[in-house]
Amino acid sequence: MPTSSASTTDAAKPAAASGGVQSLERAFDLLERMADAGGEVGLSELSASSGLPLPTIHRLMRTLVACGYVRQQPNRRYALGPRLIRLGESASRLLGTWARPYLARLVEETGETANMALLDGDEIVYVAQVPSKHSMRMFTEVGRRVLPHSTGVGKALLAYTPAEEVRALLSRTGMPAATEKTITTPEGFLDALALVRDAGYAVDDNEQEIGVRCLAVSVPNSPTAAAISISGPAGRVTEAATEKIVPILQEVAQELSTALANTTAPNGGA
Repeated sequence: MPTSSASTTDAAKPAAASGGVQSLERAFDLLERMADAGGEVGLSELSASSGLPLPTIHRLMRTLVACGYVRQQPNRRYALGPRLIRLGESASRLLGTWARPYLARLVEETGETANMALLDGDEIVYVAQVPSKHSMRMFTEVGRRVLPHSTGVGKALLAYTPAEEVRALLSRTGMPAATEKTITTPEGFLDALALVRDAGYAVDDNEQEIGVRCLAVSVPNSPTAAAISISGPAGRVTEAATEKIVPILQEVAQELSTALANTTAPNGGA
């Protein structure tokens, strides 16, 4: 799964060329690098990855600490600060709002409930949903958090994550069984991720809830790891239906990706 743009060095994107403010660009670049590193880093690590001199990083971090976006730990390392939580929650709500027209198209073309989910730490959080028009339909509360191993969106989001990182995540969360079909071993989950990479989409086949099947794809090049899915009764989301639904999912995911890459808010007019 692609990481954030923090791998681009500061020297490779001078503020003069982009018309931006260099100190702001550097500060946000450091925040992204901290997120990629798990949320806590030392100054020397930031210097090595960014190419910036230590005095510059120290000055920027002091400012971020004073604003509450970074906090200094007792071990002198720096961690992402609590003030970022409010920004992240607001951004997630907006992302869900922007995605709704695309999810509505999925419902229109597939007949099933459409969802959008993000990987937030070790959990999956649903940020948007458009329900099916069928009387028998699936419903997932926006804001609900679930573990990745039992969901189609979880598989889609983790498909390209290195195996050692997946194992570490699973060791932190555990792999409780939601149904008798839930994958409950790291080896089984890694095998499932390999199938996702081969097929280009993920399946939750009665693994989160008996009688329910879900098809999911990741949103390519999303600014944060995101996936969209459809879910419905297993009697409707059959293998035959899957062949028709997956291309629509992939097309909508690509259109949503393009919309999110724009500097202005997406309007869903794809």
